[in-house]
Amino acid sequence: MKNWYMLTLVGKDQPGIVAEVSRVLFDAGGNLGEASMSRLGGNFTVMLMLHMDTGKESIKQMLQPICDKMDLFFHIDNIIAGLHQHIDPNFRLSVHGADQAGIVSAVAGSLAKSNFNILNLESDVGGSAEKPVYIMHIEGFADCSFLELEKSLQLLKIEKEIVMHLVPIDTMVG
Repeated sequence: MKNWYMLTLVGKDQPGIVAEVSRVLFDAGGNLGEASMSRLGGNFTVMLMLHMDTGKESIKQMLQPICDKMDLFFHIDNIIAGLHQHIDPNFRLSVHGADQAGIVSAVAGSLAKSNFNILNLESDVGGSAEKPVYIMHIEGFADCSFLELEKSLQLLKIEKEIVMHLVPIDTMVG
């Protein structure tokens, strides 16, 4: 019986990370499920679901040589998982403002009060070192109206002095 694992890897961005890791896992009989991979501040991060017929220690032993060679840190956890559990987002929120501590916490906290499930969050710091601008894009699902969600964010715009743009996502599945 195959087991599900969540594998995370982090290291300096360089060509070949995905190729090397996926090759070793495939050669050992692993099957990749959902994955998220991204470059963040000169580093590359991988989060992926792995379905394999071996234990955690065996996976660690097969990944260690590649991780040592490419200077990657990795972590693996057993998970209860399955595929085909995708949730389509129905709202997208863009946030822009002067970079300041607490923006993510404040926005996520406000969204949580509306039972907003964050499915994807991406952020970046633009502008210049003297005038940094925080930019965040969130996609998620909420079982409330656009107006209810927009109203719940109004006070936050004033308190944090940020610009927020909320749009509904009309996803056609067919």
